[in-house]
Amino acid sequence: MSTNSPTLQGEHIRLEPLEHRHADGLAAASAGDPVLYQWSPVPRGKAEAVTYVETALAWRDAGTAMSFAIVRVASEVVIGSTRFFNLERWAWPQGHARHGRGVPDACEIGYTWLAHAAIRSGANTEAKLLMLTHAFETWQVLRVCLHTDVRNVRSRAAIERIGGQFEGILRAHRMAADLIPRDSARYSIVAAEWPAVKQRLLQRMNREG
Repeated sequence: MSTNSPTLQGEHIRLEPLEHRHADGLAAASAGDPVLYQWSPVPRGKAEAVTYVETALAWRDAGTAMSFAIVRVASEVVIGSTRFFNLERWAWPQGHARHGRGVPDACEIGYTWLAHAAIRSGANTEAKLLMLTHAFETWQVLRVCLHTDVRNVRSRAAIERIGGQFEGILRAHRMAADLIPRDSARYSIVAAEWPAVKQRLLQRMNREG
């Protein structure tokens, strides 16, 4: 599977493949109130940001994830990060239309966090629109999963607003970057639901403008 990460260009933000040059920007973006990041693995300070980027690059090289810096177009400032991960390439039999495509059949979107000033700015909505569009329309995946800490009410509400379907709770679930197990609320969007989800995201973009 190709591990080349695309640049996803939006109107207000750009998702750039995460690289070492973004470490200072990540550290600056996460310098706000730590309570904001109590449910997310977020790098605090330059040293953690460097390690965060190195882990992301290792996952990219292993073909399991594509990580991005979220950059505000108007200022060229890094305001957070997000990634595709758990990239699944299914073993389709020869002769099947999806055999040998070399791109994911399913994936997850997560590890998303934003600087305090970017919360409720529309950046998260546009990031989800860019990533879901790429997943469903370029890769033509069959399913995208999203999950968040079961206690993260704000994140769960955001996923539900765009049409993510609640699948259940993963108990004592450990994300790769988490230090301890957690209970995660799991959601999914399947290909047949994507047109309606896309419309909701576009409507939200218009409102958040």
